[in-house]
Amino acid sequence: MSVQAIRLFGDPLLRTPATDVVDFDKELRVLVKDLQDTMLDAPGAGLAAPQIGVGLRVFTYNVDDVVGHLVNPTLDLSDEEQEGPEGCLSLPGLTFETKRALSVVAKGQNMWGEPVVLEGSELLARCVQHETDHLDGILFIDRLDSDARRAAMRAIRAAEWAGEHPPTVRVSPHSTFGLGM
Repeated sequence: MSVQAIRLFGDPLLRTPATDVVDFDKELRVLVKDLQDTMLDAPGAGLAAPQIGVGLRVFTYNVDDVVGHLVNPTLDLSDEEQEGPEGCLSLPGLTFETKRALSVVAKGQNMWGEPVVLEGSELLARCVQHETDHLDGILFIDRLDSDARRAAMRAIRAAEWAGEHPPTVRVSPHSTFGLGM
């Protein structure tokens, strides 16, 4: 088990779009294992590579006791929407009502480079959208209306973890073209 430190709100890597994975090698499989171990230890419903300091387009999920991962995701979203509570391991202890598409079809690859299609609704759809947002440098609080966003920022400033020492920046073992540094 290789549980990694989770980057917190304020870390610049959380706001940096991740790079597509091009090498489907042992290092990628180790990254997926690290993401899964860290997500399950937290515990969380999902975790994206930037949250552990790696600027690559990879995330893991754990919804309804199904643990999986997706590399280089692209999403097709339903027009029908849902609103529900959403939190984030990078903003521990905070939850806000967030609007998302009700269902999603996510296409990407697995850690061996094989094509994968992941279809889901409700919680799985919310998780896939949330984690894909992380890969695009977007946090769920960015999706809140202005009043809720102000409340979120107040809660962040008041949070016990706010203003802690900046996390140590690790160099990614993967080809990230400088985005993981």
